[in-house]
Amino acid sequence: MIYVLDLFGVIVFAITGSLAAGKKHMDLFGVIVVALATALGGGTLRDLVLGVHPVFWIADPTYIYVGSGAALLTFVLARFINRLDKVLQIADAFGLAVFTVIGTQKAMGLGVPPVISVIMGVMTGVAGGMIRDLLTGEIPLILRAEIYATASLCGASAFVGLSPFHSSMHFNIYASVLVILGLRLAAIRWNLSLPVFPLKD
Repeated sequence: MIYVLDLFGVIVFAITGSLAAGKKHMDLFGVIVVALATALGGGTLRDLVLGVHPVFWIADPTYIYVGSGAALLTFVLARFINRLDKVLQIADAFGLAVFTVIGTQKAMGLGVPPVISVIMGVMTGVAGGMIRDLLTGEIPLILRAEIYATASLCGASAFVGLSPFHSSMHFNIYASVLVILGLRLAAIRWNLSLPVFPLKD
């Protein structure tokens, strides 16, 4: 189940990377580069920090094939999709939720402390989107006045918090994904954000 969810996350984030590259009128090569950087960036950083060698997509090139395939398909079909901004936001929310939980679970499986597992989950969830935004010349979502990394943090914390009390891994995964999706989609729908530090010049 974890492997299938991981591949699903790669597909979703590759789609968001492709759409973001398409908005900047990149060619096919640029689209694939941005898509793969988005889909694999967070997990790569997580594995490097945790000392996992080789990183996941080197150990299993299926991730590259799946991400490239999703990018190619998006390149072909995106011209028929209206309101790309909304599609991008919703797809990104799903990718954020899946990758956060996957990253948290992988860190816990390596026996690191709970707080480190939460940090690794958030890193896995947000780093790919940050790389995507930087490559396409956008302010990263994590730096905007939106509930983004906060949703990831809440979901990762929920996964770690549920683990000692509930024996079903499926339940923990679904519950944590729903926490992130609920917070992120609510933020998109109602423009929710955290309080801003009101420091004057």
